[in-house]
Amino acid sequence: MKPTYHYATVLKAIEELRQKGFTEDFNLHENCLVCSSGKFEAEDFEISHIYYYEGESNPDDEATVYGIESKSGTKGILVTGDEQDIDPMSQRIVDKLLVSRKRD
Repeated sequence: MKPTYHYATVLKAIEELRQKGFTEDFNLHENCLVCSSGKFEAEDFEISHIYYYEGESNPDDEATVYGIESKSGTKGILVTGDEQDIDPMSQRIVDKLLVSRKRD
């Protein structure tokens, strides 16, 4: 699945994804994504939407909102700041996020 790229504020991105049925809130945890529906390894999900936001005056305001779909049909949202600062335990997930974000 090739992700669709959007450029919006974080709040607008979350609102748009919620309207598209992305109801779960994903979090990074020990090299997997977790939500109320379970735990997902890097190979268990695809990134279908990417919303990238760069702060106008401060690089620390950078954020990326991912619309993620698991192979089992779970749809949710992951919001990250600077992926370079994420703990090393989550590196496979971060690598997948960064590769997806850099695609044209």
